Amino acid sequence: MSDNVTLRLAEMRELSETILMDNGFNEDHARSITDIMYACQQDDCHSHGLHRLLMCVESIKSGRIDGTAVPTITDAGPSVVRANANKGMSLLALQAALPQLIEKAKKNGIAALAINNCYHFSALWPEVEKLSEAGLAAIAMVPSHAWVAPAGGTRGTLGTNPLAFSWPRRGKHPFTFDFATSQFARGEVELYRRAGKALPEGVAIDKDGKPTTNAEAAMNGAMLTFGGYKGSALSIMIELLAGPLIDDLTSKESMEFAEGKPEAPYHGEILIAIDPNLLSGGKAVANDERAERLFADIIDQGARLPSQRRYVAREHNMKRDAIEIPRTLYEELLTLRKS
Repeated sequence: MSDNVTLRLAEMRELSETILMDNGFNEDHARSITDIMYACQQDDCHSHGLHRLLMCVESIKSGRIDGTAVPTITDAGPSVVRANANKGMSLLALQAALPQLIEKAKKNGIAALAINNCYHFSALWPEVEKLSEAGLAAIAMVPSHAWVAPAGGTRGTLGTNPLAFSWPRRGKHPFTFDFATSQFARGEVELYRRAGKALPEGVAIDKDGKPTTNAEAAMNGAMLTFGGYKGSALSIMIELLAGPLIDDLTSKESMEFAEGKPEAPYHGEILIAIDPNLLSGGKAVANDERAERLFADIIDQGARLPSQRRYVAREHNMKRDAIEIPRTLYEELLTLRKS
């Protein structure tokens, strides 16, 4: 018997939506959550694919997440949109607020969206790529739980604090990156733990603040930022921009709010959308050609652009109309299904 299970893309979507609705999410939330998991799994980003259904179900079982919450969207200024998720998952609030964000960015050159009072579990690259599809450059940031020690520290104070950026390209996939400011995303450490694999050196410390390659010890200790003090400074910046700036929680406050329950982090998110045409004084086409020369020079010397691997995986999985997940994960997911 194979260690993996093959699912058709439609089967993947049906499995995700069914599990979510069987466990208390309404159809709108189930669809918006599944859209992100589907995108990640299709691109072979396993740490943010169907594996995240486990966290979604754990989160709603905690009794605090509202699986039927209707987001409140507020026009907060010429270049500001606020979306109150009302203790629901962030993704439905994002979906509802995107049209206003896009409209304001194209009118004013730049606009920001603050999503508040949301539970968040997902990758950020699908979110910024939605803005690139509308011809906008975009940045997104979120805190998480205090799973990461600052450079020189011995305990978790910062979140994994991902930063995502996307640049639109005419007739091509956008230039996109999305990375945690920790060495690993929390989901990656969890995958190592589930597989019984050792972590690389320099990724984590145990509960006593000592270096460890044991994923279980890392889960009970803290992860480390990439690039030492540089990654730590970026992570602190994200805490501020996606926390106090938008009147929401830091990663430490989010962890305290969870009271030890195994739920998705509860905090806010900031997205910034930028119109290349207005910012360049109407010279977007000419400057797009300059950007393409930059990309071409990078590729010409044997380097690859971020997300190239994802796009190859996407085309491969779309062509064969299937994805693969570990059999152990599939069997665990089936136990969450009630219908």
